[in-house]
Amino acid sequence: MIRFADFIPKQRRKTGGFTLIELIIIIVVLGIITAVAIPKVGSMINSAKINQTKAEMAELKKSIIGNPQLVAGGAYVSPGFEGDIGYPPSRLEDLVTKPDSIAAWDHITGIGWHGPYVDSADGSYLLNAWDVAYIYDDNARTITSTGSGDNIVISF
Repeated sequence: MIRFADFIPKQRRKTGGFTLIELIIIIVVLGIITAVAIPKVGSMINSAKINQTKAEMAELKKSIIGNPQLVAGGAYVSPGFEGDIGYPPSRLEDLVTKPDSIAAWDHITGIGWHGPYVDSADGSYLLNAWDVAYIYDDNARTITSTGSGDNIVISF
C-alpha cells in the first residue's frame, strides 16, 4: 500500500516538539526572570512585615494610653490602661491580666483595672511580625521592635 507520506521527502516532514536548543533558551529566560523577581518579592514581604508591626505597635499604644478620638457625652470612651489606673503598665502582660497590686474596676469611682485592653487570643500581641518579642520600657515610655534589622520605636 502506498501512502501519501511516502511521497514527501524526509527533510520536509515536520515532527512535533522542541529542539534541545529551544528548551535551553526557555530555561535560561525563566532563570533570568526568576533571578530578577525574587529580590522584589523579598522586599515586598519585608515592607509588609514592617507595616504590620507598626500597626500592632500603634494598637499597643492605644491600649496603654487610650484613644483620645473616641469621645461620647464629653467623656473618653477608650481611656486605656493609663487612663483607668493613672500610670502605664509595668509590663505588656498587664494589658491582658490584672496585676495583683491593682484594684479591680469600680463603676462608681471609675478607677481600677478595666481590661483586657488588648486582644490576647493567642498571645501574639507580645511578638512582632518576625516573631521577636517587643521591648517595652515603661520608664522611657517606649515600645521597640528589633525584628526588621532596624529598630522601630514608638513612644507613648
